[in-house]
Amino acid sequence: MSASSFRDCQAWKDEALPLSTSSNEASKLYDAILTQYVKWRNDETLGGIEGCISAIQTADPNFVMGHVISTGLELVATMSSPRLDERLASAVKRAVELANSQNISPREKLHVKAVELFSRGNFPKACEVWEDILLDHPTDMLALKFAHDAYFYMGAQTPMRDSVARVLPHWKPHMPLFSYLKGQYSFGLLETRFYDQALKVALEGLALTPDDAWSVHSVAHVYEMRAEVDKGLDFMESREKDWQEEYEAALQIYDSQVFKRCKASGAMLDIVDACSMLYRLEMEGVCVKDRWRELLQITGPHTDDHVTLFNDLHFLMVSLGANEAGASQRLLEGLQELAKEPGDNQQHQLAKSIGIPMCKAMMEYNQGNYSRAVALLYPLRYHVVDIGGSDAQRDLFNQLLIHAAMKSENKQHHKLGRCLLVERDAVRPNSPLTRRLTQKALALHG
Repeated sequence: MSASSFRDCQAWKDEALPLSTSSNEASKLYDAILTQYVKWRNDETLGGIEGCISAIQTADPNFVMGHVISTGLELVATMSSPRLDERLASAVKRAVELANSQNISPREKLHVKAVELFSRGNFPKACEVWEDILLDHPTDMLALKFAHDAYFYMGAQTPMRDSVARVLPHWKPHMPLFSYLKGQYSFGLLETRFYDQALKVALEGLALTPDDAWSVHSVAHVYEMRAEVDKGLDFMESREKDWQEEYEAALQIYDSQVFKRCKASGAMLDIVDACSMLYRLEMEGVCVKDRWRELLQITGPHTDDHVTLFNDLHFLMVSLGANEAGASQRLLEGLQELAKEPGDNQQHQLAKSIGIPMCKAMMEYNQGNYSRAVALLYPLRYHVVDIGGSDAQRDLFNQLLIHAAMKSENKQHHKLGRCLLVERDAVRPNSPLTRRLTQKALALHG
């Protein structure tokens, strides 16, 4: 990526997305940050996203959209809460103050409003504002991508798909970042079960940009959701040679790839992937040894954040796995306290009905109270989507319910477990995981 290829003030004007800065350098840096965000990749030749954020603040300290993109990215990363992080809360306040003191465009004012709403946990209202921007400016990639991520955090699958579908006709192949719309749209199609179309669109994206991470991600998810393991492995091997199915190999991948990346990046997506992988392996009976305690060093500092329920549940997996009862209880009690007066924080509003019961179910399962875990989880099974994430990520909780039902002393739960496996096989025929769980159920209960 060459710095000269990024858009200056005039280029943004030509695209009907003018920026309120006279600094060409700031305009180009804004584009550089946006490009790395969309590509999901730090470009070290530019100093990465962090280096570009530092540089944009120097190029024009009062550039409102510079503040919007830097503060917005920190917020959507869900690594810290403005409720606890004074520096982040001040950054949001600074963006609002700059917007109020300058003669900026209505589009830029809406961007600031959306970031401020998101910072308060009001994800639905923030998305409404980003959609307002896209009505008049359908090629505003920052509004589109921020909305996409917020929908993902809410489990709002259909809006996530349709948000991209609405703007697609306005984008032309010559426009910067055009090909990356394919990956975003394919993911929305995938999450709304249009698997054939999702695969087609993702492969179109990869034909245009072979290293588009979101398109690769969508293709892998399609094969996972269809239980087409061999196709999925072949595809992933064509991208990365060390993916395998065996447990020992899975642990090696965890050590050499997943945890290593999680430690290096500190990115929340990498952290929750590491949590989920260990939890799934442990449910399958794999001994993960001291890996929980190593991971707790990364998740522990986030115990009080409570930015999203999805994150909280993954942090709880780690404290339970590491036998840190104090940390587990602290996470639960913190969530219970916030649920009492959630204000307009959408995640805290959901805590009482979904987040807290799910936390309790995991704690009961961990203590061997499988019947109680089933009683808590089963009524929530069609509402788990509200915690956000993808179908493949949330499937962990379907698996947890099945394991709890099989291990319960209640014979009705054994029947429930078998019914859940039949249901699972109907939508994902030939799944090796379903086959293993069915064999386990037969071995336990006949």
